[in-house]
Amino acid sequence: QVQLQESGPGLVKPSQTLSLTCTVSGGSITTNSYYWSWIRQPPGKGLEWMGAITYSGSTSYSPSLQSRTSISRDTSKNQFTLQLSSVTPEDTAVYYCTRNCVDWGQGTQVTVSS
Repeated sequence: QVQLQESGPGLVKPSQTLSLTCTVSGGSITTNSYYWSWIRQPPGKGLEWMGAITYSGSTSYSPSLQSRTSISRDTSKNQFTLQLSSVTPEDTAVYYCTRNCVDWGQGTQVTVSS
């Protein structure tokens, strides 16, 4: 059974880059047909898909976040990473990593504040 665990700083200052890592166990991020996404939920709002990286390493991003978002992976560690640049308080949210938007990590709270 696959498990996903987000990790990273809980507090980021405005204008800095938010960096989160998702560590996957119980399954390989290179297994054919899987894609690995980042999704966030700001307080009081709905879920927002941010982007994904596929089993082959291809990436896709939400048009509204594309200019600030980068998703990469480390296959040797079975991890994939989110970087969101130039953050503002509006980027405060619970951030989730998922497999195929079916299997989810528990989420990690990130607050953007000086």
